[in-house]
Amino acid sequence: MGYYDNINGEDRSRSKKRSGRAGYFFSGLIGVIIGALLVWLLMPSMVDRLPNSSGAIGTGNNTTQQVTTEVTTDVTGAVEKVAGAVVGITNIQETTQDFWSQAEPTTQEAGSGSGVIYKKEGDTAYIVTNNHVVEGAKQLEVTLADGSKTEAKLIGSDVWTDLAVISISSKKVDTVATFGNSEVLKQGETVIAIGNPLGLNFSGSVTTGVVSGKNRTVPVDLNGDAEPDWQAEVLQTDAAINPGNSGGALVNLAGDVIGINSMKIAESTVEGLGFAIPINTAIPVINELQKSGKVERPSMGVSLIDLTNVPAFHQARTLKLPAEITEGVVISSVVNNSSAEKAGLEQYDVIVEIDGQKVDNSIELRKHLYNEKKVGDKMKVKAYRGGEIIEKVLTLTNSPTS
Repeated sequence: MGYYDNINGEDRSRSKKRSGRAGYFFSGLIGVIIGALLVWLLMPSMVDRLPNSSGAIGTGNNTTQQVTTEVTTDVTGAVEKVAGAVVGITNIQETTQDFWSQAEPTTQEAGSGSGVIYKKEGDTAYIVTNNHVVEGAKQLEVTLADGSKTEAKLIGSDVWTDLAVISISSKKVDTVATFGNSEVLKQGETVIAIGNPLGLNFSGSVTTGVVSGKNRTVPVDLNGDAEPDWQAEVLQTDAAINPGNSGGALVNLAGDVIGINSMKIAESTVEGLGFAIPINTAIPVINELQKSGKVERPSMGVSLIDLTNVPAFHQARTLKLPAEITEGVVISSVVNNSSAEKAGLEQYDVIVEIDGQKVDNSIELRKHLYNEKKVGDKMKVKAYRGGEIIEKVLTLTNSPTS
């Protein structure tokens, strides 16, 4: 083979390579064009399936599809059963006028709380609430669940249990609450608080929690002297209870009222600590208030001071107590013609024992008196007078003092 033959062979080889590369190029180009065409044709249907697409979900138009799912739980069922019986209560008081003012006294809203309709009888519906919600009211106004307002009448109240009963016309009352049994509650059981926290703007608010504790006792100052006068027996819950919830319902998952919301420890360092009066404690008081407008309790007819609040000087010099006596209850005054006076008790007697039970303070004395005794019962009292032990027997009356 000569020189020219070699050249011609190389030229033919190069030509075949060039034609092969051109074929690959045109084939690729045609593939790209076909792919782009397919994407363009399929794009409208794909847009509907892309996340964050402005197209409709599962449709070809520009509207968003909405799914309606009605969720029903034990909580919603309980709320639906009882919420209509929880009302708002507005305390309207008379404003005090300056001595020199010639203007007529006016009334204004002094506060608000909640209440529970528990009975409907003829033309009257009865509502239980807290004593402190209605205390000092010139007028009472009830706001029903539908927003309508009606005038209310105070039937009776009891400062010791912080309970009160009021009445309204039953004309617009459709729902009446059912009382449950607070004795069968279990610690950790779900409970629901319904009321009007922070006023009627948040009427019918619902919060949930659990029974944090049963048979709790909380010291209560009843006369504003910053000293506890009573130990209230309460249920503890972590369901949010705020000002305005007072008097509202604490219910179980069956929708039964098992407590009347009463108080809340409101400190910046305390959260989730609310209290309610157990319904088993409240029912006898409610019934008595509805029947007679007051709770009749036995009384000794004395005023009391805890011995621990008496300075050591007066314990030794005025009361002449033995050094080993450090706890008891001092009689600061005796009501004329009372059971204490008739039994021979005197001012500065120091009570240390009642009916054979040691008494350390006035709360223990009142709990024994109010929980264990009735009007007309006899009660044995052991006390120190001038350093000597005396024993007296009282016949209890229903006078308003201890």
